[in-house]
Amino acid sequence: MKALRLATSALALGLAASLSAFAETGVTESTVTLGMSVPLSGPSAGHGKELQGVVAAYFDQVNKAGGVNGRKIELVALDDGYETERTLANTKALLETKKVFALVSYYGSTPTTEAMNQAFGPAGVPLVGTISGAQTLRQDPGASRHNRFMFNLRASYADEVEAIANQLVTLGLKNIAVFYQNDGFGKAGLDGLTATLKKHGLAPSAVGSVERNSDDVAKAVEAIAKANPQAVVMVTLYKPTAALVRALRKAGQNPMFMTLSPVGGDQLFQELGNDARGIGISQVMPYPWNDTVPVVKDYQRLVGKQGGYSYMGMEAYVTARVAVEAMKRAGKDLTREKLVAALEGLNQDIGGFRVGFTPANHSGSRFVELTVIGANGRMMK
Repeated sequence: MKALRLATSALALGLAASLSAFAETGVTESTVTLGMSVPLSGPSAGHGKELQGVVAAYFDQVNKAGGVNGRKIELVALDDGYETERTLANTKALLETKKVFALVSYYGSTPTTEAMNQAFGPAGVPLVGTISGAQTLRQDPGASRHNRFMFNLRASYADEVEAIANQLVTLGLKNIAVFYQNDGFGKAGLDGLTATLKKHGLAPSAVGSVERNSDDVAKAVEAIAKANPQAVVMVTLYKPTAALVRALRKAGQNPMFMTLSPVGGDQLFQELGNDARGIGISQVMPYPWNDTVPVVKDYQRLVGKQGGYSYMGMEAYVTARVAVEAMKRAGKDLTREKLVAALEGLNQDIGGFRVGFTPANHSGSRFVELTVIGANGRMMK
């Protein structure tokens, strides 16, 4: 009987140890569950579906190769329609109902900021990557507990508009107008552009805005057309961007048009057709058609020739790859704190694109290059 009691006790201790090893939310002995909230409906659905598709495809590739330290990745993606309230509700559902371990590849600045401040930040759940360059997501992680769990893989909007403004000024242009989306994304771009122009002794010659998820640009067109600008910098998504370009050209205006990476060059071309030709776009990821860059070649291999390549897909691939690499480095006994530590120690060239974090800096890259939409929608460097 004594021997039986000892054996039973040892079994119980072993079981308890086994359970404690996988006690972190979203982690079992065989799986780890990640969540994402993206627009799968509404005007930005094209972007959201591409993000989800590429992230899911990479996780499937990893699972077929044995997973992360023996665990298969399960992805839960919820539709937010690019609405702040839905993004926040989705995030709470992912944490409280779906019980995910971590979050990956969100979309948009204001929705993500609100989710960070009200949901995943207070809960201590890491988010790896968001399609946003807003400064609110880049505060000192040591000064803000909520920002400690936000890891950015792309350059900021300030970095993008600085590159655009410097290029325009180098070309000798001084009459530069701004068209921005009236939310965190647009205001961050407006502020960054204004600051850069000020360094050159300039200021925006006209400013127009559009509401989120709207393409009512009439007032903006009126304000901008009065200035007869040489260039218009558009801090907007593809539908309002296309609407402004059409309206200004109809009004007899033909400025140089520049916009930021979240616009999505392929979606913009679908909206405008060949009228998109000549529009400049700042980019924060490697050129997705250059298969001499190893990370690009890996992305192309994942998507396949029939999938179509894009900067949005490239960013989704880089984000998923960094999330997997960090989980591997966090080790078999996976916890959220170990994931944070692994990310903060990551400084790696992933095949031609360097990502690096520290405990004091969660902005993984400042890479920006300028492209132009060419014939048939082809992006040209």
